Amino acid sequence: MSSISIIGLGNVARALAARALAGGNAVEIIGRDPAKAKELAAALGGAAVGTAGTAPAGDIVVLAVPYAGAAAVVREYGDALRDKIIVDITNPVAPDLQGFVVPDDSSGAQEIAKAAPDDAHVVKAFNTVFSHVLAAGPAEDRPLDVFIAGDDAQAKARVSAFVESLGLRPWDTGELFMARALENVGLLELGLMNHSVKHTNFSLGITLLG
Repeated sequence: MSSISIIGLGNVARALAARALAGGNAVEIIGRDPAKAKELAAALGGAAVGTAGTAPAGDIVVLAVPYAGAAAVVREYGDALRDKIIVDITNPVAPDLQGFVVPDDSSGAQEIAKAAPDDAHVVKAFNTVFSHVLAAGPAEDRPLDVFIAGDDAQAKARVSAFVESLGLRPWDTGELFMARALENVGLLELGLMNHSVKHTNFSLGITLLG
């Protein structure tokens, strides 16, 4: 199993932490508000509480924060993230949902990678799964798919193993530049939510034919 540090105290952080603990992983919760971090850890049961700004205990560090502050968080931790796998779950979507807040030739994950130490490995994952869908897990015997992208094969393999420990199905989409495609999937889901599905109780995945 994996050792996971989750930076953030929101719905995705809670859902990931709960599934990670259920899957036998060691989980550390880190938030800027120590009281809220302790409250979340206590509610989950079995999670440790870390201190914001100090070295995360986990080998895999999940950035469960909004994209607007993600790169700043990475810069704040600096060398404390050396040799860590940094999982970016963000969607850098513009407030009007008409595009992204990153350069046209980049992605949120690539911008976060620029802020990370050279020997850290950024992997894009979980950005296409709504928090309550993640919390509920697979439904009606259908797998819940998690798409990942990253430049380091070993880092992706370790994230894939973590995804499997959650009872979910990982799909490697390629190198980190593919994060842009995954962020477009995130935007697509918001479009579906607003224009046709009208709710967030759905997921996009792979159906293998034959």
